[in-house]
Amino acid sequence: NGEELFALCQSYVEQLGPRIVDTVPLTRYALEQGQSILLEGQLGVMRDLDWGIYPFVTSSNPTASYAASGAGLPARTIDRVIGVVKAYSTAVGDGPFPVELHDAEGARLREVGGEFGATTGRPRRCGWFDGVAIRYAAWLNGMTGLAITKLDVLDQFESIKVCIGYR
Repeated sequence: NGEELFALCQSYVEQLGPRIVDTVPLTRYALEQGQSILLEGQLGVMRDLDWGIYPFVTSSNPTASYAASGAGLPARTIDRVIGVVKAYSTAVGDGPFPVELHDAEGARLREVGGEFGATTGRPRRCGWFDGVAIRYAAWLNGMTGLAITKLDVLDQFESIKVCIGYR
């Protein structure tokens, strides 16, 4: 029913309208005042529409070079790019995953790391740290630093492996 749908949309406008703003003046002001601006990217370079593992990509460009554009900032304002990666690799959905573990160690990484979809609860694919993919992501994003998370998960393993090349 069109009238019901319109009324529902109007209620959204009343609730959310004051919170919907043009962010360019806000970020411009912060930049002019010398304030720090933190931008966050989601997904990673391997899901990038142009540089990822097509067709297993998203519909956008989650690389650092697109962050300024997405935030309404001049490209020259990005002066630090900190990559954030897990101490092991995970993937959701289909596509190539060279370091994927199809054994008890993969299941253990999943359990100890809590690697299940936040919304769906779907188990993530797990594998060892993929140095090849991280090196590619670091170069393409122009990383100036790297933060490695979930190192404590690896405490549960007698030995760990790191991928440094593909065959």
